[in-house]
Amino acid sequence: MATLVIKVVPGAKKTRVVGRYGNAIKVQVGAPPEDGKANRAVLELLAAALGVKPQQLSITRGQTQPWKTVEVAGVDQAVAEARLLAAAG
Repeated sequence: MATLVIKVVPGAKKTRVVGRYGNAIKVQVGAPPEDGKANRAVLELLAAALGVKPQQLSITRGQTQPWKTVEVAGVDQAVAEARLLAAAG
């Protein structure tokens, strides 16, 4: 299982993985931060970038904050980070 620290920017023009942001991974999503829309968009983005099903991801900390901790089942920590950085280009 991998544990990722994510910095989320909701309401962005593009939904994408930006790259490293200190010890975290920065992502932008077009969804607004209301009614869990941004959280769902983050999980969908991360699932696509990691090559896993959205059900394998869960936000364990920061449900209503821009800094989130996300756990990824079935993926090694190093592999998860490498895939996200590759998705950032």
